[in-house]
Amino acid sequence: MVTWFGRRPQRVEVPRLTARGVAQSSVKVDIASLTPDLMHFLGQAAYFELGEFESLARAVATAPNLAAKEGLSAAAGRALSKHHGLITEIRRRGTEPDVAMAPFVPALDHYRAQSQGADWHELLLSCYLTGGLLEDFFVRLSDGLPRDVGPRVAQLLGEDSGTTVLVHELQMAITADSALGSRLAMWGRRLVGDTLLIARSAMPVCEPDVFAESRTEPVFTEIIAAHTRRMDGLGLTA
Repeated sequence: MVTWFGRRPQRVEVPRLTARGVAQSSVKVDIASLTPDLMHFLGQAAYFELGEFESLARAVATAPNLAAKEGLSAAAGRALSKHHGLITEIRRRGTEPDVAMAPFVPALDHYRAQSQGADWHELLLSCYLTGGLLEDFFVRLSDGLPRDVGPRVAQLLGEDSGTTVLVHELQMAITADSALGSRLAMWGRRLVGDTLLIARSAMPVCEPDVFAESRTEPVFTEIIAAHTRRMDGLGLTA
């Protein structure tokens, strides 16, 4: 996962990508203008990581074997560690974490309920794809945060999430059952729309006008390209 450190420029170049990540002409995006205020960012990102931990913990509880349980428990622990890092930033600014996270509970709880999937493999794919997409997104937005916190948050969210075990379990299952692969490909495509709505809600520019779309589209193009690479890595069609 890419992170942004050091001095933050006022405008950054974001590559416009075609499907499968072929670079086209680049456009300039003022990422600071798309980043919400600090407490909004921290509260939403913290509750997202808590939800990711809960989903991974559910995957641990329903895993079919001990090896999978052990690997998934490590991934759950990393999500919880990121959550704790974010609530430390919240407390550092004199706000209680529950107060900062509360506005995002209804939407994120509904989103997580809709993205859990019908079985263990769909749950794994959800954790892998939605977790990766939203962490990419929050890392991207963190470049617009104040300089005394943005690089720290980017480093925290950019740390390895321990998803190797999810990829391993999914690849083995898809290799053994082609019908499962087709079903998971459909599930992965379904997840994208709802996940992008959650990402969009993090931005202060939410009005559906042409100007707003022209400003946010390059950021989403970059994030979707990374999602497509994750799907391709599993042998699924995004």
